Amino acid sequence: MRKVLILFAHPKFEQSDVNFELIRSIRNLENVQVRDLYELYPDFNIDIQAEQEILFEYEVIIWHHPIYWYSCPPLLKQWIDLVLEFGWAYGPGGVFLKNKYVMNVVTSGGSKEVYSEEGKNRYSMEDFLRPFEATAYLCLMRYMPHFHIGGTHRMSPDEIKGKAEVYRNLILTLRDSETIDFPYIQKG
Repeated sequence: MRKVLILFAHPKFEQSDVNFELIRSIRNLENVQVRDLYELYPDFNIDIQAEQEILFEYEVIIWHHPIYWYSCPPLLKQWIDLVLEFGWAYGPGGVFLKNKYVMNVVTSGGSKEVYSEEGKNRYSMEDFLRPFEATAYLCLMRYMPHFHIGGTHRMSPDEIKGKAEVYRNLILTLRDSETIDFPYIQKG
């Protein structure tokens, strides 16, 4: 059984029915830890050493966040900037994340259709998440395809519960499968 770390970053979590239900669906799973970055670091003063030590314990890391201005919320970006240090996460001696699995779990008010070349946002979700993919590649991590729930503002309670069940099953698969068969990028 793998250990799964969810790095959750949502500055308005209390206003997000979808993210509340997603987190609720996995909160009490064995070997799955949810770290709410906005709850832990409301002042943005990230404990870099503590975060790095936690990363040692987990094989699967998930960046779970809403799409904010075509990226992640600022605290998650700061977490990446500070915690994934040169000489620790990448560069000479930066091997501490090597071969860990990582993926984005994202929610958006806009539907999946608006995140396409033909859609209002002109680019796919994969395009908007390229910086995360590049970060994983630099850190010698195995970047897996993202999990996206779009159109969150128009979802019914039953649709939200259904998406939460799909998310829970994804986490259970990542935790319990003998092998992780998702395609991923891994540096040589």
